[in-house]
Amino acid sequence: MGLSFTGPVTRVVPVEETTQVGQVRREALALAAQAGFDALDAGRVGLAATELATNVLRHGRGGRVLLSLVQGSAGVGVELCAVDRGPGFSLAHCLPDGYSTAGSQGQGLGAIQRQCTVLDAWSDAAGAVVLARIFAAGAGNGDLAYGAMRIPMRHEVVCGDGWTIRWDDTRCVVALIDGLGHGPQAGEAAMLGLSAVEDAEGPGADAYLARMHARMSRTRGGAAAVCCIESDSRQAAFAGAGNVGATLVTGAAARQLPSHPGIVGANYRPAPPVRFEARPGSLLLMHSDGLQSRWDLARYDGLVHRHPALVVAVLHRDFDRGRDDTGIVALRLEAGND
Repeated sequence: MGLSFTGPVTRVVPVEETTQVGQVRREALALAAQAGFDALDAGRVGLAATELATNVLRHGRGGRVLLSLVQGSAGVGVELCAVDRGPGFSLAHCLPDGYSTAGSQGQGLGAIQRQCTVLDAWSDAAGAVVLARIFAAGAGNGDLAYGAMRIPMRHEVVCGDGWTIRWDDTRCVVALIDGLGHGPQAGEAAMLGLSAVEDAEGPGADAYLARMHARMSRTRGGAAAVCCIESDSRQAAFAGAGNVGATLVTGAAARQLPSHPGIVGANYRPAPPVRFEARPGSLLLMHSDGLQSRWDLARYDGLVHRHPALVVAVLHRDFDRGRDDTGIVALRLEAGND
């Protein structure tokens, strides 16, 4: 495939009163412009953003909308994720026009679906999460089965966590770095380390980590992890240093992928990678310590089989520490990512 994408900072817009609906729309249109959308496709983004934010306020008792650029197989798109505190709903029941839980015309989710390439939702006692991805009309259904967030610590603009995914013909490489501390210096360390993955094809997971160490040697360093998945052999290798969490979820089984002690860019010592079978349908999830490690997907009936971006949003909703940068990336291991 020959794609490489390093995630930008996720924009988070609170939706607690009506003027913030307009802010969500403006943020979404700014991302559509960055993605190079024409007026028609930008209009689709604006409509979906307005409907999602309105639903958060009208049906969900308030919440927030998370916005980001997202990589597709044929170009960059816009991702919108609405998180509310409402009573929840059934997506199958709410999609047909005319169904409403609040006495409205009941056209919101149907209108959103007509604008989107991807629409998925999760609902439980804590509220609802609605995921929408929009790609340009000419890009077709070019969705890639991954999800990610990169959110700065409160009151910070720069995020010290970073992630990148590289898709080559027979391999996919996922990397995440948690720059030491937070703020611009942590962000610089993370971006320098990720550049070692962006511009190099072929090294193993441990070799990528060594390249990160060299790039980050003049920075404050950080925790880092990289996973290489070979599509032909269905084999994978993971290498990590520091406190990046990594888990492979296959059905009801979850396997922790351990990192070694150390700081990449400072006192890192090379170690053999962890090797495992990359079974199709498994979910690889990596995150910084901005996300609590006590999450368990088995407690969410069926969530592991949903879109990876929806999984990321639900875990962030329930396990974000709220006092550090947060970086999360999830990848579905399947042929569609090759």
